[in-house]
Amino acid sequence: MEFSVYFFSANDRYDFGSRYRFILDVARYVDRHGFRAMWTPERHFQEFGGSFPNPSVLSAALAVATERIDLRAGSVVLPHHHPVRVVEEWALVDQLSRGRTGLCVATGWHSGDFVFYPGHYADRREYAFGHIETLRALWRGDTVGFPGPGGEPVDVRTYPRPRQAELPLWIVHSSNPRTWVAAGELGTGVLSLLDSWERLEQNIAAYREARRGAGLDPAGGTVTVGLHTFLGEDEDQVRALVEEPVKNYLASFLTQKSNDSRTEGTGQTASDSERDTLARVMADDYYRRRSLLGTQVKCADVVRRLADIGVDEIACLVDFGLPFDTVLGALPRLNELRQEFAPAAAAPSGSAGAPSMAWYYER
Repeated sequence: MEFSVYFFSANDRYDFGSRYRFILDVARYVDRHGFRAMWTPERHFQEFGGSFPNPSVLSAALAVATERIDLRAGSVVLPHHHPVRVVEEWALVDQLSRGRTGLCVATGWHSGDFVFYPGHYADRREYAFGHIETLRALWRGDTVGFPGPGGEPVDVRTYPRPRQAELPLWIVHSSNPRTWVAAGELGTGVLSLLDSWERLEQNIAAYREARRGAGLDPAGGTVTVGLHTFLGEDEDQVRALVEEPVKNYLASFLTQKSNDSRTEGTGQTASDSERDTLARVMADDYYRRRSLLGTQVKCADVVRRLADIGVDEIACLVDFGLPFDTVLGALPRLNELRQEFAPAAAAPSGSAGAPSMAWYYER
């Protein structure tokens, strides 16, 4: 099982500068200790995740602060972008990182985010999935035609050229099970959260079968699952520490969903008390069944169960409201869990020939 680190912060008491310094501190630690990747998302116009408007910019900073870990967009909301710009930006990050980038593509869902390309909202799934091959072609160096001024076609080949010959790709899954089938048919990985053990197992099986049907190795592709993560020595102490932050994190997400529903006139909205009650129930379930929250023994059981149903990588969501120093202090315990399940003779990508960054760590 591979372990990576995933950021998707809620609104909190820290200023943005402190948060970015914290992200860099986490990146340096996991880079030195054999984790596979860092995932940073794309969010717009919301406090929930509002520190992350552009994962390529943040990944460029991470590229020069690290030597080994893969730097992945988790995710790029493709309908907000022209595919040429996506490839240009991430090819630059690929050069800075010496070939350590990867992209997870999202379709987007909140209509207010589509101020960039309002016309893409209605067909956002078709746009995102339809441009997977466009991204691959541009990344390989193919010339691709796009409409120019007056509708006249313009042939485009992007620069800088990336170091990797092929672009590692995932598709993010939120709630639509058809996403797993589409990812299998397109030959991408999947980045998902654990909403239900039963559904996750069913979705992975559908993904593998879709790969088989597309003529691809059904065992190929990477299934990555994001989990709230904090390890400690004592179960009761960990639960007391994380219970309120996890509840507040989930409440922030539910509040945003409720606001979105109200704005778009879809579905029913819940009251503050109803959302708080639901968040507490969800937080309890997260702690007991759907997280890496607790002692190493408890969390190891979760890792084994994920491996048994076909998960390849765990994206550890470490930034959910705990003080930054507390999170950093717990990373060695997370690394012990990672070492327990480390693949034999695994070597992080992009490490060969990487320049020394000792000057950076000594600053």
